[in-house]
Amino acid sequence: MRYLPQTKDARDKMLSAIGVKTIDDLYAHVPGIEQIKPFDLPDHKGELEVERHLNSYANQNHTAVDGPFFLGAGTYLHHIPSSVDYIIQRSEFLTAYTPYQPEIAQGTLQALFEFQTFIAQLTGQDIANASLYDGATAVTEAALMAQRITKRRKVAIGNALHPHYEEVLKSYMGNFDDVEITQDSQPCDQTACLIIQSPDFFGNPYKYEQARKACDETGALLIVVVTEIVSLGLLSAPIEADIVCGEGQSIGLPMSFGGPHLGFFACKEKYLRQIPGRLCGMTEDADGKRGFVLTLSTREQHIRRDKATSNICTNQGLCALAFTVHMSLLGENGFKDLARLNHEAACKTADAVSALEGVKLLNETFFNEFTVELSKSAEQVVEALAAKGIMAGLAVDEKKLLIAATEMTTNADIKALTDALKEIL
Repeated sequence: MRYLPQTKDARDKMLSAIGVKTIDDLYAHVPGIEQIKPFDLPDHKGELEVERHLNSYANQNHTAVDGPFFLGAGTYLHHIPSSVDYIIQRSEFLTAYTPYQPEIAQGTLQALFEFQTFIAQLTGQDIANASLYDGATAVTEAALMAQRITKRRKVAIGNALHPHYEEVLKSYMGNFDDVEITQDSQPCDQTACLIIQSPDFFGNPYKYEQARKACDETGALLIVVVTEIVSLGLLSAPIEADIVCGEGQSIGLPMSFGGPHLGFFACKEKYLRQIPGRLCGMTEDADGKRGFVLTLSTREQHIRRDKATSNICTNQGLCALAFTVHMSLLGENGFKDLARLNHEAACKTADAVSALEGVKLLNETFFNEFTVELSKSAEQVVEALAAKGIMAGLAVDEKKLLIAATEMTTNADIKALTDALKEIL
């Protein structure tokens, strides 16, 4: 709790009623070896002093907006209009936490329905669920869904999947002895699904025609993963996929030191009854008025465990609401403009950086993230730039650096990065 309301007099009265003099007397019967030894901690302080002390720690952090910032790798710095925070706190959305009672949760349910509509439109799929925890769990749920549909156990990763996503996938699948996860762009007749990330972890966009053909020939499902959803404003929607999933943090949500974020999940209509998580539907009430309800509940909470599609028991309601509000404010043209700004910033950054001696651009194409090869250790370069107040990117190999640029990247940021790289390299 935030504070202890009992006064010394109140504690003394309680101890007297119990029949002891001190709190330590309450534990006198506990053998000494089992008792907790005193901690070497400073004396307690008042609330004001504690706040000052903790703020002194917080002020040592270097946040993304404190200087040039080129980190991405699945979590991106984007501008969030102040109106998003205002709208998500309106009373219409302050309804029941779990919207099982539609008569008192229409605000939440309609927002979830709109979120599903946005995701389906962006991904070119027929249906979408009400969100999942994050991109990593969404990928895993997609692989599990493919296994249920195909009755196969092998999972193929076709390109550079985000390493955190792959780690979560292997953590889930590691509980099953008969599951095999391979790095293979060519599925076989034992493959449940082929997973393709676009843009991949190193920033390379992919086309899906060959992957679609390979899956059709072997009966595997094609799963497309998107970690930067803003890319769908410029890149073609992955309509060739059977399942599209990934991370929606870039719209309406701050990086927040890694979470909470927003997993999205969409698929073809024929797989509707295998989709994990919550699904919100539109209906009519007894008076013919439009309403929204949770439908086709196939979660472990609702039906027998062996029949459930997932043990994920909720969705990211508040995060999905923030996404929906931000997308509504952007509109179709605004979303495309945002994507263009991101790509332009990345192109400017790539041109400036690759012109330096000791830097080689490794991507032929990219959206807002690309990889360069340096003449020195990437980790040492990142540390040296951090000392200058520049978050240069992510060292992904001994000499490879992953750099992201968004609409938040200014010309001054790019100049600061290139000037510092000249000095260090």
